[in-house]
Amino acid sequence: MMPIKLATLGLSLCYLGLMVFSHSPYNNQLPIFLLIMAGAFISYGWAYASTAHGKPPTAKQVLLMAVLFRVIGCLGLPLFEDDYFRYLWDGYRFAVSGSPYGVAPEAFFTDPDIPTSWQAILGQINHPDIPTIYAPTFQYLFLAAHWLASGQVWALQALLSLVDVWLIQHLLKLAPPRQVLLYAWNPLVIKEIAFTAHPDGLLPALLMAAWVAGQRKYLIQAGVLLALAAAAKAAAWVVVPFWLVNWRWRAWLAFALGFVALYAPFWWQGATDAAGLKAFADGFEFNSALYGLMRLLLPPLPSKLVLGGLLLAAALAYGWRYWRHETHALPRADLLLGGLLLVSPVLNPWYLLWLLPFACIHRNPVAWAASAMLLLAYATGLNLDDPSLTPYQHPAWARPVEFGGLVLVWLGFYGKRFVKPHIT
Repeated sequence: MMPIKLATLGLSLCYLGLMVFSHSPYNNQLPIFLLIMAGAFISYGWAYASTAHGKPPTAKQVLLMAVLFRVIGCLGLPLFEDDYFRYLWDGYRFAVSGSPYGVAPEAFFTDPDIPTSWQAILGQINHPDIPTIYAPTFQYLFLAAHWLASGQVWALQALLSLVDVWLIQHLLKLAPPRQVLLYAWNPLVIKEIAFTAHPDGLLPALLMAAWVAGQRKYLIQAGVLLALAAAAKAAAWVVVPFWLVNWRWRAWLAFALGFVALYAPFWWQGATDAAGLKAFADGFEFNSALYGLMRLLLPPLPSKLVLGGLLLAAALAYGWRYWRHETHALPRADLLLGGLLLVSPVLNPWYLLWLLPFACIHRNPVAWAASAMLLLAYATGLNLDDPSLTPYQHPAWARPVEFGGLVLVWLGFYGKRFVKPHIT
């Protein structure tokens, strides 16, 4: 049997094992999860390496296996995550009241009008004292999942997996199938989208679709898709100017009108995601990289200002170079969004979904290493059942291993010019 077939078989078995594990009574055992994911990454790396010589995979093969892996994930249950309870609740509140914003879930704890089935979901929402942080585009997806199957996580898994396949189809228009394999078969991607139903993959899907539409001169469509991306996640604003600079006024107008239209119903009702985002930005720190180091020297606000200033300076420097020499080439969103993650106080593993599709095109090996190393973020007091740690605290070894490994990968490729853009 050809190495690629053996590797693909191994990867399929790992995902099947993860699906079985998710339904088992041991699905809270982090060592088992990490062991299965390690096997998946080994098979995944073998699959990619085996295509370096000989016949490369076709677009059809990459897409077919990507669909299979996502179907397996949708048959599983979320692992080491409970965010999906908030997504389900937001979809419910949107459906019954016309808006998911303005009221924190805890306000409904004693509400006798909440159906029993929803009381169970409501009781499992984390940080119920904070109103939802999810922007309108995500909320429309949550509403669609509610209409598809009220209160069922599989509806979220299915819709998000479909969006992910749509993204892969766009990637295949911009990069060779072998490079797209890196995203399409990636274990972190499968775990975070198909299994755990995190919606963050919607952001790069919309950004990529907007770029393809702009390249084809469908400027109104491009502007609307970019507006949907900007109204999905605030992180999109790091790259929005690099998209707009390539387009004419019609796309700019479609973007502005689209963004206003997405937020207008919620502005009219008096609440948006702003309150939740402010609480999140003010009070949360988890698995941070540079912010964690900066906090050893400075209080929270100065740390955020210094790192925010550094990110802005780097983005402006890249923007000047892009404007002068690289316009019409796909911007380095992998670096721009990666820079944002490096300075952010919160770095959840699924945030990598923002940039991994762009790493296919720009061939960024550090991004793929990060997709494996950031799984260590799940090593918390809660998941380790360690009473000496708070629920979301990491043991002392976790971040040095996590980020130290990424530094070593970066040093290994430094000087080899492997991260230079390759636009196909």
